[in-house]
Amino acid sequence: MLPSLLALAITTTLSACSHTEPNPSENTGQLAAGSYACDPVVAEKSDNLRIYQVMVESFVDGDPARGHGTGYGTSHHNGDLQGIIDSLDYIESLGMNAIWLTPIFDSVPVDGQDHWADRLDATGYFATNYFAIDPRFGTMEQARQLVEEAHARGLYVFFDGVFGHHKGNVMPSPQGRLPVGKSNPVSYPDSLPFYQEVATYWINELKIDGWRLDQAYQVPTDAWEVVRKRVDEASKAVTYTNNKGELVNPLGYMVAEIWNNENTITETGYGTDSRPALCSAFDFPVRYRVVETFAVNENAIGGKGGQWLDEGMRLHSLYPSHAKPNLMLGNHDLVRFGDLLQRGNIASPEQPEYWQRHKAAISFLAAYTGPVTLYYGDEIGDQLEGYAAKVKEDCAVRGLCDDHVARTSANIDGVTTSLSAEQADLKRYVTAVMSLRAKHPALYSGERVNVLANDSVYVDHKQAENEALIYMVSTTDQPETIALQQAEIGSKGTLVDLLTGEAFVADNGQYSIPLSGYAARFLHIVTPTAEGVVPREAAVVSLTGQGFLAQCDNPTVDEAGPVDDTLYVVGDFADAGWSHKSQRAYQYKGNNTYQVVVDEKAGAYRMQYATKSWSPQFTAEGLALTPGQAGKLVKGGYGKDTAVTLPEAGRYVWSLTFSDSGAPQQVMVSKCQ
Repeated sequence: MLPSLLALAITTTLSACSHTEPNPSENTGQLAAGSYACDPVVAEKSDNLRIYQVMVESFVDGDPARGHGTGYGTSHHNGDLQGIIDSLDYIESLGMNAIWLTPIFDSVPVDGQDHWADRLDATGYFATNYFAIDPRFGTMEQARQLVEEAHARGLYVFFDGVFGHHKGNVMPSPQGRLPVGKSNPVSYPDSLPFYQEVATYWINELKIDGWRLDQAYQVPTDAWEVVRKRVDEASKAVTYTNNKGELVNPLGYMVAEIWNNENTITETGYGTDSRPALCSAFDFPVRYRVVETFAVNENAIGGKGGQWLDEGMRLHSLYPSHAKPNLMLGNHDLVRFGDLLQRGNIASPEQPEYWQRHKAAISFLAAYTGPVTLYYGDEIGDQLEGYAAKVKEDCAVRGLCDDHVARTSANIDGVTTSLSAEQADLKRYVTAVMSLRAKHPALYSGERVNVLANDSVYVDHKQAENEALIYMVSTTDQPETIALQQAEIGSKGTLVDLLTGEAFVADNGQYSIPLSGYAARFLHIVTPTAEGVVPREAAVVSLTGQGFLAQCDNPTVDEAGPVDDTLYVVGDFADAGWSHKSQRAYQYKGNNTYQVVVDEKAGAYRMQYATKSWSPQFTAEGLALTPGQAGKLVKGGYGKDTAVTLPEAGRYVWSLTFSDSGAPQQVMVSKCQ
């Protein structure tokens, strides 16, 4: 069990994520009548997934006769199935055990469509024929060869399922079915029979191992429950021979893309304990915390430490018990980690710190409980030469928008390029930590107990079965010696570094572990104690402030305040979704103070304080707010969101103060008494 949210340290800043908590009344631990539980075998095997993501059109051009020749991003746009087949040995060599292909179904051009539609066709995310391979990518036989050769190397294969929108000229299924309603989004439950057929057809036809689910929030959770059941049934009805010569069923894994916070991912993807919908979703919230710790996020916000990582991991307690978050560092819609390092003016490929920060971030993936995904190129520190700052003007035409700049041509060692010394060194590190992960259940399925989290280090105890490990990573560029107490980490013998072989012996009950800047260690506890690890006690912090700004019963006054138009607290709340909602409108309380009292769910949120026209808009200085403490209010703008974690559900008052002339002064959120 993860520690309660009540134990969270409060200093927060979650950028580019959003939230909606499950209804506690529904989390009974008992399945509702007629519901379909997550398959325990799939859940257990999915913990050890190490997925390599391929953006097909930008990956490798293996057949000069094929390719779209256009697309978003800066790649050659001629990627194809043969290029992936040619790269399977390389992917296997990284210690990965699965590949996810972006959509490869046929996207038939509409007569007279413009170049923007041609580019969308190349992504595959607006298909026409869900039961045929896009001939610009390859043939059905090449798709079959790809799956079979991947299976022969011990690699699962996941296709990309777009079950909520389409191109508008969809062809009937083999059973004569079609999606219903508008093209984006389609209507459910009317479209369910069509997409059930899609989901099971490719398992039967090619024996794929499951699906990545694009924009999964477009499909109702009750429909996902039905699709998941059909995928399970289809997977158990067919077999293939794996790399060990064993006859096995396709895995049947499904992972949702819901680019939001823990609460919204639960509401639109996981469902509840009593009514599970999907069983796995990408961990966008923790992904942002990882890049904000070891680089910066897409809005150039960074400088976080170990507490930031620990708080994000503790927020997993918002998920229902069947949830399997899947952590990634990047994907085809995000800026590459290497470009984020340069955006933050932190390090460039010419500097050792660029490569060490990559290793630190990837080590966190390797030590993460649950499935992980690595975007092609991250294993060699890929970046787009000359790209760092946000590009706004004509970014789509130039291939430099943040949401597709990572779609660069693949640099595959021995296939399309030879690696530099630095790239080869990072690749060796990725292979080492992913191979380590494969061998140690404590890493991929272990119970996480945080031992230490501060500005400069993050330390977890990981335990599964009879194995106990310590994972530690530096979150600073300074070397440090980390003191670990034997009794606290549940060790009565030697600690052995699984990467270097170094052994550490306690002196008077304490280990002293040297840790270089942005370095990581995986330490085997050779002789665990019967008592085990002692969970770290987090500081108890009051969520209720003092004074006028913390009072929830201040009367509204009938007089003009210093701000002319109505202000709203606008953010990623479950009841608002970045819309200006009446229940979040500030009222004037006198003393140049505006307040609104709202029932909030526990979770991490981001918001600004703005009029309906977004002019003016305000945010907290430092883009972070601690409940119960006043912060400085400053002018806001795009990407300048205030972040705050509310560890407890309850009634909160949001307060803003201004000078007589309307200049921003203070901001506070406080839990009502």
